[in-house]
Amino acid sequence: MDAGPILSLEALRQLERAADAAGLRLMRRAAQAAANWAAARLPAGSPLLICAGPGNNGGDALYAALELHGRGYRVDILQPAPPASAACREARRQIDEAGLAVRQALPADYPPPQLLMDGLFGIGLSRPLDDGWQRLIAALNALPCPKLALDCPSGLDAYTGQALGAALRANATLTFLCHKPGLLTGRGADLAGQVVLDALACPPELYPPAEGALNAPDISPLARARDSHKGSYGTVSIIGGAPGMLGAILLAGRGALHGGAGKVYLCPLDDRLPVDPAAPELMIRPLDEMAELPRADVVAIGPGLGLQEPAEALLEQALAQPQPLVLDADALNLLAQRHALAERLAKRSRPAILTPHPAEAARLLRTDAAAVQADRVLHARRLAAHFNCVVILKGAGSLIARPDGYYLLNASGGPMLAAAGQGDVLTGLIAALLAQGLPAFDAAALAAHLHGLAGDDYQRETGGPIGLTASATAERVARVANRLLAPR
Repeated sequence: MDAGPILSLEALRQLERAADAAGLRLMRRAAQAAANWAAARLPAGSPLLICAGPGNNGGDALYAALELHGRGYRVDILQPAPPASAACREARRQIDEAGLAVRQALPADYPPPQLLMDGLFGIGLSRPLDDGWQRLIAALNALPCPKLALDCPSGLDAYTGQALGAALRANATLTFLCHKPGLLTGRGADLAGQVVLDALACPPELYPPAEGALNAPDISPLARARDSHKGSYGTVSIIGGAPGMLGAILLAGRGALHGGAGKVYLCPLDDRLPVDPAAPELMIRPLDEMAELPRADVVAIGPGLGLQEPAEALLEQALAQPQPLVLDADALNLLAQRHALAERLAKRSRPAILTPHPAEAARLLRTDAAAVQADRVLHARRLAAHFNCVVILKGAGSLIARPDGYYLLNASGGPMLAAAGQGDVLTGLIAALLAQGLPAFDAAALAAHLHGLAGDDYQRETGGPIGLTASATAERVARVANRLLAPR
């Protein structure tokens, strides 16, 4: 996917005004981009249905219809409501002047076109559509044809990823100027289809500061000198593995090993496993056999930790350590339950990374998972600011947020990673990258990216998302990292 910035809606409107003042005619450029997209996939003469709304998104669609008509396509235009913006009115005037017919409604027996182009509503939509529009979108969704959304699928909030009632389900979305988080996270990840960014040749100097970006981390810090040894790549200590949950800490340990850590200690509460037969390199030090944690460069705590009294004491001990921390699973649940521990975390001067899924994030913020999912960007940024930590809010389009509010949106991975233990592997991987010297934000971004790519590779190889285990993902991470480093 094309890299690019994420602008707030206010900053995007500022960019559009600057471009308009510079005479860039963005609407015509967007129409040209849409026509080029269609022409690259369909021969001239193909029947196309162009759906235009009353605002500027409708203007984009109408100008695209003019362009495609001029290239020899059979263009059918649907505009259910009269133009409401000045730009859309001008586009409609030119449509009428060209003699192109415009429908106000589709007949029940409308034959499916070879492409439906959706320009009904764009990124400015922030309220649920009325019943008439919802019925129309349902009818368009029912047409058995590919669908291209211009800038944003109609009915989708481009910034939260939530459908505002009915929303068009696009096969692809051609978005303009910058990425919008709602196309790539939450429900929007399913509604937008393949997202393609076209910056419309807008000069970089016109862009205001971005609030985030698509995650495209640099892997070069993982390149290794020939003159190195295990001590060159850091030591990780992982705390967790209460009785009945040893698997979680083992998976985190394997994630750290395959992520490149020089040495990995496991510190389980359950002392019944002296060695991991699948990864004998892991040094297992049960917590009841020692007074102190092993010396390490990074401490990860949470996988299989449990919520009993020893777990709370161990989290308190970990928060007192000077090393960078990775906190996951039950460590997050303890933070949500114990205000004093949460305060101690927020006041730490050393880096820490939290890796909640939506339910864990909700507990930390005293809300519910539905509220978190309703605006994932907002809640990821709130968590990072509240705890003064880097946060990875996991889920479709995982978000990596800094305390200052800047965030990255991770587009790799998907439902192939929706399996028990995947979060434990991610925790170990983050810890390994921290141990190799990456700053916390960079380590979180690269770990999310590599973890997702391991899932993408599995889907590409097997043809589907089903059956990827966390154990297999840990091994695939090393393969992905080495492949990315190979050209260097």
